[in-house]
Amino acid sequence: MATSIPEMLRAECKCEDMAKCILGLKELDINTYKKLLERGAMTAEDLGEVLGRERSTAYRSLQNLIAAGLVYRETRSISIGGYYYEYVAIEPNVVKEMIRKTIDQWYRKMNELIENFDEELLS
Repeated sequence: MATSIPEMLRAECKCEDMAKCILGLKELDINTYKKLLERGAMTAEDLGEVLGRERSTAYRSLQNLIAAGLVYRETRSISIGGYYYEYVAIEPNVVKEMIRKTIDQWYRKMNELIENFDEELLS
């Protein structure tokens, strides 16, 4: 993956590359999100099996996705007592708007920095 903006502009980027960059996700996180979209709500254990990873690895990926706002968890009750969590992916159109807003915020911030570039450079 490209490491600078000029590299990104020259490279052939995919939506996944952009999402990883903008949202700070890893390849596994993207795969986890896709599986949740495909299969619906799942436990960390079930997700680990689907991904071919340990439950703890799936759980860490879910935590990354929750922090990024792409997944939320729901508590499910067990009839004999207790509970467990199922993880649900938010819809791609919501993610698209999140990414768009983040890019807009970044753009505004970069424009502010550019306005002060010459002053800060000489100070």
